[in-house]
Amino acid sequence: MLIANQRFCVTGGAGFLGRAVCEALEQRGAVHIFVPRSRDYDLTRADAVGRLFDEARPDVVIHLAAEVGGIGANQKQPGRFFYANMAMGLHLIEEARRRKVSKFVQVGTVCAYPKHCPLPFREVDLWNGYPEETNAPYGIAKRALGVMLDAYRDQYGLNGIYLVPVNLYGPGDNFALETSHVIPALIRKFAHVADQDDESVSCWGTGNSSREFLYVTDAAQAIVLATLEYDGGDPINLGTGQEIQICELARTIASLCGYRGQIVWDASRPDGQPRRQLDTTRAADLLGWRAKVSLEDGLRQTIHWWRANAAATR
Repeated sequence: MLIANQRFCVTGGAGFLGRAVCEALEQRGAVHIFVPRSRDYDLTRADAVGRLFDEARPDVVIHLAAEVGGIGANQKQPGRFFYANMAMGLHLIEEARRRKVSKFVQVGTVCAYPKHCPLPFREVDLWNGYPEETNAPYGIAKRALGVMLDAYRDQYGLNGIYLVPVNLYGPGDNFALETSHVIPALIRKFAHVADQDDESVSCWGTGNSSREFLYVTDAAQAIVLATLEYDGGDPINLGTGQEIQICELARTIASLCGYRGQIVWDASRPDGQPRRQLDTTRAADLLGWRAKVSLEDGLRQTIHWWRANAAATR
């Protein structure tokens, strides 16, 4: 792909991951990058998506836009999370087919994997069980878009690829109280109590579940690399291949924030999926890609960003 000659449309390009993807595209030589804003284009509507394609005239679509949140947000809005994510992808893929774009990149979610998937999660296991209940509507919507791309590849020849990143984090993440994921939620909590010198902090769940985390710039580099070099129909996991228990993650973040008090676990709150760890062999074999930023280094950079931007972010 001659990147300087391509017109890219990056949905969600003004968001956390999207900004990093646009920057990675520019570093590779991209000149024409169109970033639709939600105030101008409601991507859940077919007419708005058609207008977007009229104005952007993309050769390549990288679909990152999503409505998403942590366990609490998924419990409160399961219908909205299913509808919005399904509708956005549905209309975008169909319009990409109609306009004969050269490539469609769908970024999925680790939430699509079955609740009790064998570790490490392999791409062939995506359909081998029902996702964890608290985020199943979101995960299934994203999973269905991968099936849609397979069908459109077979029937229409649409070059669509499907990438499955693990939980992302990094500077610029969503730190909102109601919708943030685990790392920004813990950073916000422990940075605040460290400043207040509190003696104890309550955290959701038992702390026994595990997660895997990928630094946002690592994810962006992988997405751009796949956009430029991968044309296969098989999904590709993007992650580090290393899991960490939430209780250990909390202790690490507390220490990096300077908090020395007690951590109390509220077992009345859900843990979510018991464990998450990806098999990243396919990404290494097909893309030659591996994550570079260690979890501790990434956490340090994210905490530093939050403390420098906390007032504005609130």
